[in-house]
Amino acid sequence: MGWDVIFFLNSILLGVGLAMDAFSVSLANGLNEPQMKRKKAVGIAATFGGFQAAMPLIGWLCVKFISETFYAFQKLIPWIALLLLLFIGGKMLIEGIRFREHTEESAATLGLWTLFLQGVATSIDALSVGFTIAGYSWEMALVAALLIAAVTFLICMVGLFIGRKFGTHLAGRAQILGGVILMVIGIEIFVKAMIN
Repeated sequence: MGWDVIFFLNSILLGVGLAMDAFSVSLANGLNEPQMKRKKAVGIAATFGGFQAAMPLIGWLCVKFISETFYAFQKLIPWIALLLLLFIGGKMLIEGIRFREHTEESAATLGLWTLFLQGVATSIDALSVGFTIAGYSWEMALVAALLIAAVTFLICMVGLFIGRKFGTHLAGRAQILGGVILMVIGIEIFVKAMIN
């Protein structure tokens, strides 16, 4: 494959496909924190974009250099995503229920550790994209990863914006809804991997 329109189109479409989990989690984050500042929203979207770019590159490296080990690890990917998203979503759900019981408290804000876990959970399936781009040179793999990151960033910004808008109207219920969304995403990733 060369540097043609198909390469760029494939990379962008790959980015759209990979960004859907990150979009849903961004939506949940926006619901959870409707007063989120624009700078924080940009940081969250950039984090998801960074993870979505890094994972295919890591997968590409694994295919190139340590493919046997990577094949064995690939079976664990859906389990890791499921556990991380159930943990984060369950935590949000519990905090949302507590918030509804104590309405004078403000909703919990997204911390760096939780954002890191979300980034890993929503992008870990992108490791397998390393197989898809295994035939690329390192320059092409890097450009594909950067395109995936840019697309993810834009899609996550949209998710955060929509979540913040609805989060303002949903008040304490937003955190419960956000937690449920994360848990459903984890189950969906797991079920999809088990079916394939």
